[in-house]
Amino acid sequence: MTARVACCWASSPNEVVVVKLAINLGLSLLMLAASLWMVWPNAHGQDALGVAFDRLTFADFAQTLVAYFAMLGVVHFCRAYRWTNLLAPIGVRLGLGRLMAVSSVGFMAILVIPARLGELVRPALIRQKGHVSASAALGTVAVERIIDGLVVSIVVFVTFVTLKNDQSPGWMMPTAYIASGLFGVCLIGLFFALSWPNWTVRTFLKVSLLTTLAPRLATRLEGKLHELIRGFAVLRDKKNLFAFLAWTIAYWVANGLSCWVLARGMGLDTTVVGAFALMGLVAVGITLPNSPGMIGQYQWLTMLGVSLELGAITDVAPLHPDGTPVYGMVLAFAIFLHGLQVVWYVGAGLVAVATPHVSFSELWAARKLDPEPVAGDAPAS
Repeated sequence: MTARVACCWASSPNEVVVVKLAINLGLSLLMLAASLWMVWPNAHGQDALGVAFDRLTFADFAQTLVAYFAMLGVVHFCRAYRWTNLLAPIGVRLGLGRLMAVSSVGFMAILVIPARLGELVRPALIRQKGHVSASAALGTVAVERIIDGLVVSIVVFVTFVTLKNDQSPGWMMPTAYIASGLFGVCLIGLFFALSWPNWTVRTFLKVSLLTTLAPRLATRLEGKLHELIRGFAVLRDKKNLFAFLAWTIAYWVANGLSCWVLARGMGLDTTVVGAFALMGLVAVGITLPNSPGMIGQYQWLTMLGVSLELGAITDVAPLHPDGTPVYGMVLAFAIFLHGLQVVWYVGAGLVAVATPHVSFSELWAARKLDPEPVAGDAPAS
C-alpha cells in the first residue's frame, strides 16, 4: 500500500524512496503518540507506580537482574548465531566475531530506527560485490522474520487457548487467529516464490500496480526481487533449515523464560504460560509500524499481555489504570522490561562498533541497500 501511494506522488525511484520513508516515519510518530496516550497513567496510576518503584531495592533486585541479563545473553547468542544457517546456502561464511558484531549492530538498529528500517542494516553490512548482494542477504532476513512469525503465532495460539476463560477479552482469540493466518499466508508466499519465482515476481508487480504506475521502477525492482528470492535458499537445504529451526526455538524459549524471570523478580505472580503469552503478544504487536525506540508501544503491549493472566487492567482501551498496587507493579515491570532490553541491545551494538569487525565508516557506507548493480549477479531462475 505504501508503495502504491509513493508511486502516485513520485516520478523517480529516488522520490519513491523519499515518499515511502516520509510515510513510514509519519506512521511511526503516530504510533508513538497513540501508544503514549494509551499507556500514560493518571494520578492514581502514578501513585501506584511510585509505590512499586519504592518497594524495589537493589539488594533484593540484584539477583533478578543478574539472572535476567544472563538469559538475555542466551537470547542474543541464539538470535545471532542462527543466521549462519540462513547465510550458508547462499555461500556466505562469517566468522563468529564478525557474525556477532554485525548482528549486534543490526539488533540495535532495529530497536532505535523507526519503521522497521533497522532490518536493512545487517544485509547491507555483509554484501560483497560480485558475490552476494544486499538484496539476497535481505531475503535471508525475510525468511527469518516469517519463521519467527510462525513460531510466535503458534506460541500465541497455544498460550491464549490455555489462558482463555469467561473473563477473557473479546479480542484475545481473534488476535491469535489473525496472527496465525497472516504468517501462514507469508509462508505460502515463500513456497510460491521458491517454486515459481518468475511467475511470483510478475504477479506481485502486477497486483501492486507498479507495472502500471511506475514501469521503470517495476523493471528495476524485478531484479531485486529475484535476488531477494535467492535468500530463501535455506528452505531447500534441510540440514541448515533444521539447524535454524532448532536455534530459533531455543531463542524464543529463552526469551519467554527471561520475561518470566523478570516478572517473578518484580513480584508479579506470573506463570510460565502467562510469560510466553505476553512475549508472543509483544512480538506480534511490534511487527506493526514501530514508535521510535518502541517507546510506549512496548509498554502498552506488555501490560496488555500481563492482563491476560492477572487482569491488572480494568479498562483495556485506552488502558486507564485503576490505581491498585498490582497495576503499579505491572506498569513498573513493563518499563523495566523495555528499558533493560534497550540498555542491552544498544550497549551490545556500541561495543560491536568499537571492535575491528564493524566500523562507523562501514555503517555509513551501508546506508544504501545495493546502491549499484552487483557484478556477476543474475536473477534466480
